[in-house]
Amino acid sequence: MTTSGLRESAQRSPATTRSLRVHHMERVAPQVLMVELRDPDGEPLPPYEPGAHIDVHLPDGAVRSYSLCGDPADRAAYRIAVLNQPGGQGSRFIHGDLRLGTAVTIAPPRNNFRFDAAPRYRFIAGGIGITPLLPMIREAARRGADWDLHYCVRSAAEAPFLAELRELDSDRAVGRVVVHAADEGRRLAVGDLLAATADDALIYCCGPQRLMDAVADAARPSQDVRFEWFAPRSDAGRDAAPDGRFEVVCARSGVTVTVTEGVSVLDALDAAGVSVASSCEQGICGTCETAVLEGEPDHRDSVLSDAERAAGKTMMICVSRARGARLVLDI
Repeated sequence: MTTSGLRESAQRSPATTRSLRVHHMERVAPQVLMVELRDPDGEPLPPYEPGAHIDVHLPDGAVRSYSLCGDPADRAAYRIAVLNQPGGQGSRFIHGDLRLGTAVTIAPPRNNFRFDAAPRYRFIAGGIGITPLLPMIREAARRGADWDLHYCVRSAAEAPFLAELRELDSDRAVGRVVVHAADEGRRLAVGDLLAATADDALIYCCGPQRLMDAVADAARPSQDVRFEWFAPRSDAGRDAAPDGRFEVVCARSGVTVTVTEGVSVLDALDAAGVSVASSCEQGICGTCETAVLEGEPDHRDSVLSDAERAAGKTMMICVSRARGARLVLDI
């Protein structure tokens, strides 16, 4: 089973930010606010592909990542949709402080969840997890591809973008959009669905961790499943070695640091004055991905596939560590 697509593994310098303006806001579900951002001078925005996200820089300096759920063909706007989560720093800003015309600082789109060519697609979404899948479904429909969506929600009335999704299902007789509404007793039987899914179908899944864990557990080794995690996956550090002290050599900057128990590589580098772009600091966004020149990483992220972990060519330095006494990184 594959857990992520192939991605470019290259050291990222701190991303250049830009200021956009809130052009439109719409409540697409009782607790979900859609926000459309545009350049204040009307300039076209950098392109992106389905599955991409942007980092939103909050006024207090925190950074939150949100999937782009608009049409990649529309270079005039970026669209995100944010769930109102009690206590959520990002959602408090989006739901509480944004108004039409508000300036929002973002970093350019990045993509750890690429939409690849396949004979057929099966999309599995839970609630707000529909956001990275929506542009993929739009592209699959545009290509005339064979696709379907299994959408797990509390109720159809609380399902973001359901009307838009049904419009993409041009042949209603096929029933490509299947809603599993808990209030109607129509819960998704994950095991049965994966058992009935052909091996040549590319499966994309995003939603609550329990849904994605169930999909991961039910998938056959021959099935290609791609996940977008909103929180660290439960088995992210499944093969982790005990924490210990190790040395990190920064090949380009010439700095060497000692990483002690309880301190991340990212924090140790920051304390030494080595700046690396980062966002989630949970191993789920891919911002701090760093090329490994020597040494064996102890992977604890939720981004890399099993094959990428085994190759050891890159690591997420916010959570991953070293299996040996020394790592040489391309920083």
